[in-house]
Amino acid sequence: MNASGAESRAHSGCNHDMSEWEEHMEKMYSYFYLLLFVPGLLLNTTALWVLWRHISKKSKTVIFMMNLALADLVHTLSLPLRIYYYFTHSWPFGSGLCLFCFYLKYLNMYAAISFLVCISVQRCCFLLDPFLARRWRRRSDLVISAVVWAVVGLSCSPFILMRSGASNTSDAQHVSELRDSVEGSAPPPLASSPKPSCFKDLPMRRPSTALLVSMVALAEVFGFLLPLLCIVYSSVRIRRSLAVQQNHAALQPKNLKHSDGEKSRALKMVLSCSLVFLLCFAPYHINFLLYMMVQQGILSHCPTRLAVLQVHPVSLCLASLSCCLNPLLYYFLTAEFRLHIRSRTSSFSSSLMSSPMSQRPRPEDSRDAPR
Repeated sequence: MNASGAESRAHSGCNHDMSEWEEHMEKMYSYFYLLLFVPGLLLNTTALWVLWRHISKKSKTVIFMMNLALADLVHTLSLPLRIYYYFTHSWPFGSGLCLFCFYLKYLNMYAAISFLVCISVQRCCFLLDPFLARRWRRRSDLVISAVVWAVVGLSCSPFILMRSGASNTSDAQHVSELRDSVEGSAPPPLASSPKPSCFKDLPMRRPSTALLVSMVALAEVFGFLLPLLCIVYSSVRIRRSLAVQQNHAALQPKNLKHSDGEKSRALKMVLSCSLVFLLCFAPYHINFLLYMMVQQGILSHCPTRLAVLQVHPVSLCLASLSCCLNPLLYYFLTAEFRLHIRSRTSSFSSSLMSSPMSQRPRPEDSRDAPR
């Protein structure tokens, strides 16, 4: 049993044995991250390269897409270390790198949320006010992106501060004592110092109630509720504008055809951002408040505690799934991106077909050749 499982069991007095569930979750982490790594690396590397080299209109959401791809790529590059830890149950790379990888998880999640909001709000504003789109400059997107990285980077620091409070040795000994007091047996002598732990096995500090409430409130309001409202509001505004325009399309079909198609594409983009947001980030934030209450011993209802602890690792895996889903937004919803991918694929296929190996004469051709 790991530190978090034994500690929560000791504080609550619940008789749930989480050891078997913990083993299943470690396997789930290992194979899930392993499945995400290769497609996430290929998709985000390709997306970042195409957006940087071949997209000409870098003033319309493309800058935000590039930052979103960069956030996903950085998190994807840290997955091999997570895979190594959950396969070997050891961490020989030092506490600094462990906390940095732990930090990247939340940095990616909240950076992805922020840039999904930026994409949705910008598409909405540009369609509702075409003159704003003409006046908009690439410099503004760069400034907004820099501010997002600075704010998100600073806001995610409490996640590692909460996990860097106790040493592995002292925490493991404390957890062993708690486990023995719950199970009613004498603690065995420690034969050797425990292996360094990382990620879900990191010890967690117990802050004051006021500080905990403030942290959770800020994370839930600014990291989930406000972004959700922004994305939903953008979807509703574009949908209403499109409906009004379609009602008048019979009167002026030629003038409204181009604008109608542009708004339809914008609506698909914003709705896709909403889908990724709800699928990947909503489960974590819905469970986050209850999980913190369990970790701090505030929530004492045993069935609720068990459900919260079991949902938490699943919600973290769903949050990492965005690394593979976000590049699909660029391909299916950006015509220029799709055009460059197809042109590269066709040129690669043409080069294979024109290679010397593919041009070797077939046996029947050699028999029919004149002698």
